[in-house]
Amino acid sequence: MTTPSCPCGRSETYEKCCGRFHAGAAAPTAEALMRSRYSAFVKGDSGYLLRTWHPRTRPARLDLDPGTRWTGLEILDSTGGSAFHTTGRVTFRASQRGGSLHERSRFERVDGAWVYVDGEFLD
Repeated sequence: MTTPSCPCGRSETYEKCCGRFHAGAAAPTAEALMRSRYSAFVKGDSGYLLRTWHPRTRPARLDLDPGTRWTGLEILDSTGGSAFHTTGRVTFRASQRGGSLHERSRFERVDGAWVYVDGEFLD
């Protein structure tokens, strides 16, 4: 029996990959946070999405569409966002049934933790 890989596309199990961030561990890079946020969309975890959103740009609430079926994540580019940076950008394509979302997201560190600031839609 094979164990399914994480929704973010990494070969590790959800528990060893994005699940640990959803459970409270800090994402070490902007890309890891981006992947964990994608997995949170797949899992319908709006609480995690709000917790990892920059306080300056965070919405008061987030209503996810339960009918959306995310089918894959492709990281196209990543700049900055490591342990040595305070900002980072991740360009990605998130596929869903019926289409895809192509975005360049901005991330910043707040009190040492990576958070999502905003994104620019591409295409």
